[in-house]
Amino acid sequence: MSESRIQETSEAAEKEISEVEISQEEDEKKEIRAGIAYILSSFNNTIIHITDMAGNTIARVSGGMVTKHSRLKANPTTAMFAAKRSAERARDVGINALYIRIRGKTGAPGLGPGAHAAVKMLGKEGFKILGILDTTRIPRGGPKAKGGKRGRRV
Repeated sequence: MSESRIQETSEAAEKEISEVEISQEEDEKKEIRAGIAYILSSFNNTIIHITDMAGNTIARVSGGMVTKHSRLKANPTTAMFAAKRSAERARDVGINALYIRIRGKTGAPGLGPGAHAAVKMLGKEGFKILGILDTTRIPRGGPKAKGGKRGRRV
């Protein structure tokens, strides 16, 4: 009785191992075609621009293309719909993995409200996210301030 149980469990374990090996082989067969998703997220709008690795534009969708209300362009929900629309176009071309570059407005305190929602939606659309990079520009001094050596005298 105990020997038959041991045989059944060992057969079940062998079956699981063979299924895992088959799924790994399928993953290896699937070719990764990567692209780059540039997400510009300010407090007024969210723009998602997907290119191939050479820099050729595949899809470019903004919050204003998705909604008719100007005040909702930077909304996370609108950013999700924009990401979904650009993802459909990228999938049609054959891209299945993305490097993501997020950029906020220069000198702003942080990213806009749509940045996180757009990244999340691209992941849900089935793209393998290979890396996320924040490319927000940082002011380093800048031009001379108006007003002379002693500042503006009132």
